[in-house]
Amino acid sequence: MTDTLRLAVFDCDGTLVDSQHSIYASLKAACERHSYAPPTREAARRVVGLPLLDAIAMAVPGAGGADLEKLREGYSEAFFNLRQTGNIEEPLFPGADNSLDAFEADGWLLGVATGKSRRGLLATLGGHGLLERFVTLQTSDSVPTGKPAPDMLLQAMAETGVRPENTVMIGDTTFDVEMARNAGVVAVGVAWGYHDSNELIEAGARGVVQTYDDLKRVVDEAWEKE
Repeated sequence: MTDTLRLAVFDCDGTLVDSQHSIYASLKAACERHSYAPPTREAARRVVGLPLLDAIAMAVPGAGGADLEKLREGYSEAFFNLRQTGNIEEPLFPGADNSLDAFEADGWLLGVATGKSRRGLLATLGGHGLLERFVTLQTSDSVPTGKPAPDMLLQAMAETGVRPENTVMIGDTTFDVEMARNAGVVAVGVAWGYHDSNELIEAGARGVVQTYDDLKRVVDEAWEKE
């Protein structure tokens, strides 16, 4: 280990928080409002992390053109209403707080790269008292192209002055791993999210952890091999 600046970038949905129930409820409401058959829960889980329009296009393959935009608007309205009425479900995964503490204590800078909008991310992190812990926040509406393109990681590194070889991406989907690979960054997967561990390894993750208790150790091991 050195005194070189290091950056740990976390995905949000499926990595920091378990938001699948609210995501599915919002997508289902949007589909029903516009007379589309809702996707299965598994199909909805598979697209979490992508920019919202891309996610809906994959989850509801029969929709296109103007209907996609209507579904996106319907989803955003439904999710916002859940938050406004206090019915949002996005608990932190067990051990997340302690893991962030461990990274900070070891001098790592912390960031987020997510398919959420900036408004949504600020609400999620603020609701858990985490907002001040992250020095860079990258969202799908803050870059030209979302995951798996490298834009969010490239912007996070530019903002913090950290080089790719000193950056790690931590996420639960192949989109996170592919984004890291496209940006020249090491990726570490988490097993509690929305894509299978074998898929993460096949996509190029350096390792996959089963609990937050293991995350810092696996990241350190990946860092030492670089």
